[in-house]
Amino acid sequence: ERFSYYGMRAILVLFLTSAIIDGGWAWSRAEALSLYGTYTSLVYLTPILGGFLADKYMGYRNAVALGALIMTLGHASMAFETPTTLYIGIACLIIGNGFFKPNITSIISNIYADHPEKKDGAYTIFYMGVNAGAFLGIMLCGYLGEKVGWGYGFGLAGIFMFFGMLQFWFGQG
Repeated sequence: ERFSYYGMRAILVLFLTSAIIDGGWAWSRAEALSLYGTYTSLVYLTPILGGFLADKYMGYRNAVALGALIMTLGHASMAFETPTTLYIGIACLIIGNGFFKPNITSIISNIYADHPEKKDGAYTIFYMGVNAGAFLGIMLCGYLGEKVGWGYGFGLAGIFMFFGMLQFWFGQG
């Protein structure tokens, strides 16, 4: 999930501000950063609602699975590089993140409820994966987006999100 998040973030503003001849949309820097800032603020706001819905109605695992699916669809949408699919994709990423982000850490906490001495180690492993995914996402999506095509960079973020979703779903238990 962090691969997809940071990979997409790495190329979004570059894509929007790149010249049309380079495959970008030639937006002004201010316009691109405005969209990026709105996206980022909503990504940090929606986990409040996603956590509430998971606590009261859905459960953590269902919320994480739904969030991962919605984010996968968001990245796939962005790969088409049209204004409509870009906005649909960003909306899906915001909504999906709201379900995913607060509930994945709750799952880890609940797994080790009976073994609190192991919880610290579990979070260490989790955050090592987060940092590795962020690093690789920035590098690979950024390279692919700039050298091959922006849609390929967005698409790669979606592919990794899809495989992460499958790993989460089939790795349960």
